[in-house]
Amino acid sequence: MAQEWYKVDNVAKVFLATNTRRDPRVFRISCTLQEEVDPALLNEALRITAPEWPQFQVTLHRGLFWHYFESTGQLPVCHPEDKAPCAPLYVPERRNRLIYRVTYFGSRINLEMFHALTDGNGGFLFLKSIVRNYLALAHPAEMQDVPTPNSASAADLEQDSFRNFYRATKRGGKEKLPKAYHLHGMRLPYDQLQFFEGHLSAKEVLAQAHALGVSLTSYLGASLMLAIYAEMPALERSKPIAVSLPVNLRNYYPSETARNFFNSVYVILTLTENDTMQTAATAFDAQLKEALTPENIKAQMDAYEKLEHVPGIRPVPLVVKNLTVKFFTALEKKHVTAVLSNMGRITLSDAMKPYIKQFAAFSSCEDLFTCVASYGDDLVLGTASSYRSTNVLRRLYRGFAEAGLQVTLYATEVEK
Repeated sequence: MAQEWYKVDNVAKVFLATNTRRDPRVFRISCTLQEEVDPALLNEALRITAPEWPQFQVTLHRGLFWHYFESTGQLPVCHPEDKAPCAPLYVPERRNRLIYRVTYFGSRINLEMFHALTDGNGGFLFLKSIVRNYLALAHPAEMQDVPTPNSASAADLEQDSFRNFYRATKRGGKEKLPKAYHLHGMRLPYDQLQFFEGHLSAKEVLAQAHALGVSLTSYLGASLMLAIYAEMPALERSKPIAVSLPVNLRNYYPSETARNFFNSVYVILTLTENDTMQTAATAFDAQLKEALTPENIKAQMDAYEKLEHVPGIRPVPLVVKNLTVKFFTALEKKHVTAVLSNMGRITLSDAMKPYIKQFAAFSSCEDLFTCVASYGDDLVLGTASSYRSTNVLRRLYRGFAEAGLQVTLYATEVEK
């Protein structure tokens, strides 16, 4: 049984203080089936799944000193998709309601979650549980022996792993991040975002990456940097390009929490006209490997959590805390050009695979944010952009095509 209430985690406080109309801090993960979705079965699957994930069956409230979650008996109900991806979830008109939504369109099931509730890892596990239970209803004979993806206890799911694994490690020699290049151009009107879904062959991309001696993430990150560099004004090409990469801390700590548990690392390169895919990818890969050493990741996590343990912070009114978080988040944004989040390879039980076509992920943002997910040989890049111009993405996918990769690209419509 989940506890009645608990405080939000460290990362959630940032999302709560900094969500905006354009970036309501919502992420979407989708599963496309091989068959049309049956709404009645999906609602039944949601009723079965909700008790398996008590961590997500909560409402969000604002106290004098902190936000907190409160358990609720509300049951999730699916609806036909009728909003733009990543539409706001934490808004006054939705007060005292669940802070996630499930929608469907054709054969696609969408799960959208307010990022204060969980991160992409928790979201994908929740979606896989929903899909597993849906398929068990639609195909009971074939799915009767398939276990639920959620094997953790309620206590493990509710754990604030930032606090649990904090060891006050001192981070020596921390280098100050430079001010990074920022994308230019007119923004889409009405606080809109445009979403792009690019499909590549995972095998082909891995072959390109291995030929360069780098990881898949480094290949994609370097490709993005080169596309940005090609669109930079000549007078600004001396500025560094900084890509922020979220890191799942469960890979470094023995945690099964369903709450947020990630940090971000940065790869920062100052490119020149002489740089090629080989030089950019090699430099990107070297920086990324250094940032991802266990020592650096754990020291960074402790540095991030340290403020929570400073005496005198707790009794500070929430409005003051939020203003402080907004200020430091704005400073942090000066060091970031774009975000690239590799969600990794999605694994499923063999019995589920014949019924599932693909997965995709997106996150709301203020600038440019790309989520990467792969299932089978389908590597999906889900990009959200606030800009009218699509030149950077055109350069990115043109580069993939020129490298011999097969590309399929979709985009949402926007109001001009």
